[in-house]
Amino acid sequence: MIRLQHILASICILSAVPCMGAGPWIPDQGDGTYINPVIYADYSDPDAVAVGDDFYMTASSFQCAPGLPILHSKDLVNWEIVNYALKEVPPADYYSQAPRHGKGVWAPSIRYHDNEYYIYWGDPDFGIFMVKTTDPRGEWSSPVLVKAGKGMIDPVPLWDDDGRVYLAHAWAASRVGFNSVITLFELNSEGTAPVSDPVMVFDGNDGVNHTIEGPKLYKRDGYYYIFAPAGGVVDGWQLVMRSKNIYGPYEPRIVMAQGTTDINGPHQGAWVDTPSGESWFLHFQDKGAYGRVIHLNPMKWADGWPVIGVDNDGDGCGEPVSRHKKPAVAQPVKTPTAPATSDEFDSHRLGLQWEWHANYNDTYGFPSDLGFLRIYGHKLSDGYKNYWEVPNMLLQKFPAEKFTATAKLRISSKSNSEGALSGLIVMGWNYGFIGLEKSGDHFELVQGTCVDAEQGNPQETVSLAAIKPTRIYNAGLHPNYECDIYLRIKVDKGGECTFYYSMDGKKFKQAGQPFTARQGKWIGAKAGMFSTVPGNADRGWMDIDWFRITD
Repeated sequence: MIRLQHILASICILSAVPCMGAGPWIPDQGDGTYINPVIYADYSDPDAVAVGDDFYMTASSFQCAPGLPILHSKDLVNWEIVNYALKEVPPADYYSQAPRHGKGVWAPSIRYHDNEYYIYWGDPDFGIFMVKTTDPRGEWSSPVLVKAGKGMIDPVPLWDDDGRVYLAHAWAASRVGFNSVITLFELNSEGTAPVSDPVMVFDGNDGVNHTIEGPKLYKRDGYYYIFAPAGGVVDGWQLVMRSKNIYGPYEPRIVMAQGTTDINGPHQGAWVDTPSGESWFLHFQDKGAYGRVIHLNPMKWADGWPVIGVDNDGDGCGEPVSRHKKPAVAQPVKTPTAPATSDEFDSHRLGLQWEWHANYNDTYGFPSDLGFLRIYGHKLSDGYKNYWEVPNMLLQKFPAEKFTATAKLRISSKSNSEGALSGLIVMGWNYGFIGLEKSGDHFELVQGTCVDAEQGNPQETVSLAAIKPTRIYNAGLHPNYECDIYLRIKVDKGGECTFYYSMDGKKFKQAGQPFTARQGKWIGAKAGMFSTVPGNADRGWMDIDWFRITD
């Protein structure tokens, strides 16, 4: 059996995946302007690189697999997801056992050097890793552990004019007991191993720039620049430091802050220049359950300092824009686009909008050319309390503030698979779902919820209706019970989720009570499919005919 990782590798070469439209959030206004966010989805800690007329971006993916999403744009406004650089999170044995919430791939940086693309990222428990390629849409190399250790996060390389290579990074207090400092060490010419000890180049323990992290290292006109957020994810600001010496001392300046806007914590991102010479800054805004959504702001240079956003009072610190003129590019995008959302599941290649909640295992399920995707029930351990440790959830990011997700499903259970449960879920620290549970000679439509799942709180389910099987047929030792059903999640402003079901795809009935989505550990809430079964029962499964997201 071909492993799904290998199937995903084929996506690297043939990245076109069937999807339904561009999604419910389009930033391109069609009149030469755009609105923020340019991606209303959780692409945390973005970094980008400009190569010719192309822009490529990656972001944190934590424990989810495949990891290191690769997004492409021609104008910094219209983005599509075209690949993943990481088939599975290393070390594979650790990230394949269960979802390692909040661990894994933290704050990557993407760079282009000597005709190759590099991505470095930090895993706070294992060290700094690197992958590279000559084609970002193609196959990426196997991960290289550049430096082993705990607490090293947010790495960024710089190839200097004299051929020397440096790497700066931040530190995670949760692993080493300190943070708010930026250190730097020298790498070998291949960028694969350190050749010096680390040097502290900036100390944010100054009573001003606490929680400094996520550095991005650049060189311009003889100055070394470190772009780094400070002040925390929700309420922080964007800091830039400069020095004539790569080891410092660095002079700091706040170049963007929330100001009078409603765009909180505008920081941690990427400076890119267009071929026309314009400077732009991509960064995130924390939106709670929606995750860290991507904004684009103009950037100007004055007296050797960048100013990000709009500086109405001329103090050198800009405020983020809500609407702005699009970047000037050689070939303006005529058809607005956004990362894929809907999926007809009519290909043996898994759509790029999907990630498993842990490294993929062959037993999770399979895409197919049969017109559906199959997910098999995950066997729950004895005494399980909730779904926090279920690895085979197939999920995607919330794509807008308001949207509706509808799926056409066929749910199957053996006659002795009592308690087998499959359906749609909104996953996070709090989660809610709607599904069908095998019960005797029928299925029960159930709504499930859990509050503070990470704390081991029990999952609660409520039976809403008895549903007759669509058909029962002989299947080996035990008959198979099958039910065709349409399930729907409607997400409104504030992350309020309402569940619905239909037996014919035309008339939908509300199912249970509304549920308010909550972000997960360092990631936004996600929506998708799950299938579970008690440990002493035969595995059931769920075939997903299609999954469609609409306004």
